[in-house]
Amino acid sequence: MYKELFDTIGIKTDKIDLITTALTHPSCTHENNTLYTSDYERLEFLGDAVLKMTVSLILYEKYPDYNEGKLSKIRSFLVADNLLSQLAFELGIDKFLILSKSEEKCGGRKRISNNACAFEALLGAFYLAGKREEINTFLRKIYEPYLDDIINNLDKFNAKECLQEYTQSQDKTLPEYNTVKISGPPHLPCFEVEVVYKNRVLGHGLGHSKKEAQQNAAYEACKVLGLYT
Repeated sequence: MYKELFDTIGIKTDKIDLITTALTHPSCTHENNTLYTSDYERLEFLGDAVLKMTVSLILYEKYPDYNEGKLSKIRSFLVADNLLSQLAFELGIDKFLILSKSEEKCGGRKRISNNACAFEALLGAFYLAGKREEINTFLRKIYEPYLDDIINNLDKFNAKECLQEYTQSQDKTLPEYNTVKISGPPHLPCFEVEVVYKNRVLGHGLGHSKKEAQQNAAYEACKVLGLYT
């Protein structure tokens, strides 16, 4: 039933019920009046912990000279919904999502949050199936292409914190982020955000989430202020 998915991920299990639950959107429990335990939310909770623990170990071993603060920042980017959903799309997880009719109709199969949740839920399912070493191997492999990009562009990924530290050092004022426009389909919106400091617009940013758009706006602001070259 899930042979293609197992082959792509590189982890197999005969615990098919766990996998089905990990792929079942909560809207199905509402539509079919079934127990909440039949959707992915509980497995997502477990998978989130498995993901953070495994990524923490990967970073701890790979970067022995990095302090706790830097390791935490890198981890936050690796476990963010935007990247998790991108990984889910690359693996074809979206094709296996079990959605209610209404969620399917409104584009839920391509929704960032749905795919990120299913990615984590699958990790939880494989963990319960006893595939802990396989999870470790899988995550090390799938994250490898992204690590260098994050390390080499840490300023960009960390722009919001950098901007906030600068403004607070000036007069304790926090930058403000305003959503200017939301475009695109409901399942894949595009947010345009501006960042304002002392009534001055310092930057604009685009992203498929407000957080991503704010990060891009902050990066532009940091360059305007000369914080980044």
